[in-house]
Amino acid sequence: MTTITDPMLRLKGLTKAFGAVTAVDGVTLDIPRGQMVGILGPSGAGKSTLLRLVNRLIEPTSGTIAFGGTDVTRLRRQALRDWRQSAAMIFQQFNLVPRLDVLTNVLLGSLNTHATLATLLMRFRDAERIGAIRALHRLGLIGQALQRVETLSGGQMQRVAIARALLQRPKLVLADEPIASLDPLNADLVMDALRTINREDGITVLCNLHALEIAGRYCDRIIGMHAGRVVFDGPPGRLTEDARDAIYGRSARTVPSSFARDAASPPPVRVAAIG
Repeated sequence: MTTITDPMLRLKGLTKAFGAVTAVDGVTLDIPRGQMVGILGPSGAGKSTLLRLVNRLIEPTSGTIAFGGTDVTRLRRQALRDWRQSAAMIFQQFNLVPRLDVLTNVLLGSLNTHATLATLLMRFRDAERIGAIRALHRLGLIGQALQRVETLSGGQMQRVAIARALLQRPKLVLADEPIASLDPLNADLVMDALRTINREDGITVLCNLHALEIAGRYCDRIIGMHAGRVVFDGPPGRLTEDARDAIYGRSARTVPSSFARDAASPPPVRVAAIG
């Protein structure tokens, strides 16, 4: 994949206050196209609020979000819906429809491109069905295509959510604690899937994580947050003990010292890109 260094996503002075509590406090970041970024921090650090601000699920108190020269904070109506289609969200609790089958859940990722009646009736184009089948094949879920989602494991559900995001043909994926409720094996499968679409499709991925070790294995860049502010920004190999203390406090000292030296990633899952 060719590295493109021009900033794609730019946050400037981004702030969100809920009454007297400032959840995100003056965050300024440039995220180049094609990076996989791990956002680390303890509960309450502002990680989830930051991703919801980028997707415009919530409105900033102040500051700006720009994407490819477009001021995202000014988007309204259809332009805002188009932005949310381009900046696909993946949630910790999957946000799937349990009683629908896997294929239909993936197809829901295309609804923003439909007229109102087609949306209400959930009518999908042949090309969308083909795209959904390809996405499921790519994520190792084609055998579950006609199963109801409620019969799947948590790891399978999260991969269905990633397949649904792929059907949106996003330029940006915002993954909010996607592995927090998963066992280690399923967590690796989900992170492998996210890194695969990042590497092979060139999609920028911002992923909220708790585990330093996971971020070090999968991410090009780590952004550490504490009390709504960015306290670290750099590659995993530069995450020193002092930087870990700034993010987590002295409890971070329990992380093995080899972490900072081990920025290598495991090989990505080899899957065919969606054509």
